[in-house]
Amino acid sequence: MKNFDRDLMTELQKWIKRREIYAIKGPRQSGKTTILKMLKQWLIDEQRVKPENIIFLTFEDRDNLEKFSSDPKGLVRSFIAERENERFYFLIDEFQYLKDGGQKLKFLYDIFENVKFIITGSSSLELKENTGKFLVGRVFSFYLYQLSFEEFIKIRSSQLNNVYRERKDYLGDFIFRGKEFSIPQKDVFGKDFEKVFEEYTIWGGYPEVVKAKEEETKRIILKNIYDTYINRDIIELLKITDFSKLKTLLLLLANRIGNLLNYNDLGLNTHTYFKEVKHYLSILEETFVINLLKPFFTNKTTELKKNPKIYFMDTGLRNYLLHNFNELSIRPDKGAIVENTAFTQLKIKQKDNYQIRYWRTLSKAEVDFILQENGTLIPIEVKYSEMKTPQISRAFRNFLTQYKPKRALILTKNFWGKLKVDETIIKFIPVWYL
Repeated sequence: MKNFDRDLMTELQKWIKRREIYAIKGPRQSGKTTILKMLKQWLIDEQRVKPENIIFLTFEDRDNLEKFSSDPKGLVRSFIAERENERFYFLIDEFQYLKDGGQKLKFLYDIFENVKFIITGSSSLELKENTGKFLVGRVFSFYLYQLSFEEFIKIRSSQLNNVYRERKDYLGDFIFRGKEFSIPQKDVFGKDFEKVFEEYTIWGGYPEVVKAKEEETKRIILKNIYDTYINRDIIELLKITDFSKLKTLLLLLANRIGNLLNYNDLGLNTHTYFKEVKHYLSILEETFVINLLKPFFTNKTTELKKNPKIYFMDTGLRNYLLHNFNELSIRPDKGAIVENTAFTQLKIKQKDNYQIRYWRTLSKAEVDFILQENGTLIPIEVKYSEMKTPQISRAFRNFLTQYKPKRALILTKNFWGKLKVDETIIKFIPVWYL
């Protein structure tokens, strides 16, 4: 099967002629190696770069790692010789294995003005601590997560993809520009989208999982991703020796997606201390396994004190941990899975100009997500149940009354609708168009 098109390619191509280093971060097996190879082919085919001027290295190869570590300048010069008038591209995979990588890369960046360095890493923690602080003003950072539902649709059906792109644009214009659009009277593609969306929520978006045809193969791939994560990212990179506690913690978190974290409860059930629990959670987040969603408050001090909500970056991996790949219709955790999927779509598409938060009061009134964009607030609620008429919860109405946003979203199971509450326009849209 050919490689999947990734939306990130457009961004990488956009800035390719600038000098800044590219740092592509993301989970293991999200497609970072593949996108480097696709970028190399694009440079050759579209930019007419000579193949010998594009050097691909992986630091999983201990020989490459040792040579680069001991004499980075000499290694780079061995490829480019004295050709300072030509442009070169060094594509370096699994950069997090290089000790003092940031210092070495800064040194090379300052010496070789004709070289574009592009690095990837599976641990944001390693790249931030060992790389980022040395490269301020010299690096463009990108994130490559698992396939988004938008990318998934492209693979599954060209017909549905055409419909999806048009409606997604309507939604984007409504959320970020306040542009109105008409609600379809009847969605003839609704059941088709529902089927594909529910497949995505069960198996997730890891490219190799999506490529696999049989369910048994998908399970094996998810097992390998989990085993690789535990054995390499955690043990090798982060020097954790007692990983039984980490495994227990992962299982607890998998059962609590969409819920507020209770650190004391997690500590009690993993037989560990508060600080150690927070350390493990930090590792899980920095290696792109989970995401901790902070609360929305106008008072920043209060915001820092409140507990986050927990989501997994891939629902397929989460379902593997529970050994449960049953279809949504018979699952008691159906609502939580769909809410998690909605969160990952917001996260994957997140730009620097907006933040994602949740809202919860002392009386436990809650709104799933709040988008903050340049002072604008957009509340979003996930309601994956049969709906015949536009309805909102009391908690959602309370938020509208208190903050008076101009627009809001209810993400539904195949229901379109519109409601106006005071000055807020609320759109009811099937969750897969997010």
